[in-house]
Order: sequence, then structure tokens, then C-alpha cells
Amino acid sequence: MTTNRFRGIALTGAGALLVPLALVAAAPAAQAGSVAQAAPVAEPFGPACSSLPPSGEGSAAGMADDPVATAASNNPELSTLVAAVEKAGLVDTLNNAKNITVFAPTNDAFEKIPKADLDKILNDKDQLTDLLTYHVVNEKVTVDKLPDGTFTTLQGGRLTTSGSGDSFKVNDSASIVCGDIATKNATVQLIDTVLTPMS
Repeated sequence: MTTNRFRGIALTGAGALLVPLALVAAAPAAQAGSVAQAAPVAEPFGPACSSLPPSGEGSAAGMADDPVATAASNNPELSTLVAAVEKAGLVDTLNNAKNITVFAPTNDAFEKIPKADLDKILNDKDQLTDLLTYHVVNEKVTVDKLPDGTFTTLQGGRLTTSGSGDSFKVNDSASIVCGDIATKNATVQLIDTVLTPMS
């Protein structure tokens, strides 16, 4: 930018006055801004990331453009979760939240629950809301925080994460099968087991 032209020029005497003070003051801010933009964006990791659509709204890149509940609705791996979120009336809550993390059970995770038990949960709005909000953390949780993490959920309980590399567990029961999927307002960690709120 314009400020870079002046860096190699030694200005003395009256010539120094030709450099507007605003440019000198703006230089550190501009440099700081360029450093912030260069920060690496977390890439999705895990064995199930390959099962995401390679392109379109349900792909990892496509999900980045939408708030989390909308993004999830475009992902075929999360159709059961999306139906549950809609039934609990949590779409707007999730879409309007800032910098949250959703530990999102896949369809396979919900299939581990006996149908009668799942139907009972889906038909009890209070219990369903309790269950779903336990899967949401009110902060951005990416791979760097997963090796030994303890987080407070929107439900008010706590969940823990452990592991290393690209192999992580949540509450020692669920595995993150595709992690660090970015949406417009959230980080999504796909998990293979529905979490039970700790009493």
C-alpha cells in the first residue's frame, strides 16, 4: 500500500513533513490487519470428512456460508439432528448465537438409540431441549482445545474432550468423526454417539 513506498526513503528536514501523519499512524494498524488476515483457518479433520458432499451447500466449504442450523440442514449426515432441532424450536437460537460449538450427532449416532427411546425424547420438548443444548458450547472449540478440554454447555452441564492428532473423544463415549467444520457462526464437531447430560 502507499505506506510501504515511504519505508526505504530517508526523509529529513522539511521533506519529512510531506509524509502525512495519518499515513504514519495507519501503518502499524495496516500491518496488524494483514497479519490477522493471514491467520490459518482450521481445516476439517477425521475419517468421516470424506463422506461429506464434495461440493454444494452440504460440503464443508458450503456450510461455511450459512449459520449453523441452516448449514446443518444442508448436510445429509445431520438430517435427524436437524429434525430434532426444529421440533425443539431451537433453529433461531442456534442461528443467532455467536462463536458457539456444536457437537453434532450424525444420523448413525441417533440410530444407536432404540427407536422407542428416541421417539419418547422427540415427543418431550423439555427433555429434547435439554438433550440438544447439552451438545452446544458457548465458545469456539477447535482442535487445539480438544486434547484436554472441559466446557460448559448451553444446557448448563459440562462435557469433556480428550485425545490427540485427529482422534478425539467427547465424555469418553463419543468419537469426533469429522471435526472443525466451520459455519458462519459456529464450529461443528460431528460425533458418532448422542451425548447424555451428566447429572
